[in-house]
Amino acid sequence: MSDSDGGEREEFHGVMASPPPSREAVDEPRDLGFGTVVGGARQQRLLNRDGSFTSRRVGFGALSYINGYHGLLTTSWPRFLGIVTASYAVLNALFGVAYLACGPTALRGLAPAEMGGPFLRAFFFSVETFATIGFGNVYPVGALANWLVTVESLVGLLFVALLTGLVFARFARPTAAVMFSDIAVVAPYQGKTGFMFRIANARSNQLMELEAKILYSRLDGQGRRYDQLKLERTRVVFFPLSWTIVHPIVEGSPLWGVTHEELVERDAEFDILLSGVDETFSQQVHARSSYKPAEVQYGARFSNIYNPVSPDGTISIDLARLSEVEPAPLDEDGHRHTQTFRHTGHFTQFVPPGSPPAPPQRKR
Repeated sequence: MSDSDGGEREEFHGVMASPPPSREAVDEPRDLGFGTVVGGARQQRLLNRDGSFTSRRVGFGALSYINGYHGLLTTSWPRFLGIVTASYAVLNALFGVAYLACGPTALRGLAPAEMGGPFLRAFFFSVETFATIGFGNVYPVGALANWLVTVESLVGLLFVALLTGLVFARFARPTAAVMFSDIAVVAPYQGKTGFMFRIANARSNQLMELEAKILYSRLDGQGRRYDQLKLERTRVVFFPLSWTIVHPIVEGSPLWGVTHEELVERDAEFDILLSGVDETFSQQVHARSSYKPAEVQYGARFSNIYNPVSPDGTISIDLARLSEVEPAPLDEDGHRHTQTFRHTGHFTQFVPPGSPPAPPQRKR
């Protein structure tokens, strides 16, 4: 039955149950964490092409912002190897100085002149001790020098153990290597237009349950405004080849009627977030990138990325053509459908012709 104000009540065993009070719709902010004032000065993009953020946090204490373990895990391999090499050299140099401080008779064996001087002799002795090499050409004499050897042996064991753990963790940490097309395009799409870019997996592993989000940001006179664009499809279960991610530009879209000149004037930016499951590690990985107006091309569509079908029917793509485009005038009726995820439209046939299969034999 219904009450006078239009709400409905249900009667259970003679008891009138009123519906819970309605909650007012809340317009949740859609900035995804950037805020409305970030980027208002038109100085930098919000997100670099490699996925790193341009914004920074300052004002921390002298040591509160230091996280050596996290930094060593996330830094590049050249920088990591440089830090390890420098640390190794500095430690051995410090122990070399400590051996010299023990006195001129703390180390015996080869004369200093034969090893490049007293410091180099102490340095090379420290290297041999640190790595437990022990050639025997130089040896410690006295309690103080031998105690120093004991301390350095312990430090060497800890250093090797820590370095081994770091190298293993760096190799074991799952990361996504997704190739983004160098440009995004606004191309004809199903009788209208669509904003699209192309991605592919840069590794031989497989990504599953890949999900995409596009955040469209621009200046509107009061600050920076954000909208999450609605996609043709937000996720794919398998990602074996490539995926052209499309936002159909229809009425109601933030890009409806927006020209390239307006994108430049509004300092627009398209921020991309991809999330998927790495099949090798069975863990979720992420990839980020962005496009600025200079990297968005109107009136072009992506060229065919597919190679001819092999004789055995195998389909393959050429990643060297990931960013290749061809003209596609937005007002030309001949381009009423741009291929996106529908890879099959690039081929007239999938399996090359061959002998037809033999009909099944009937059992007697």
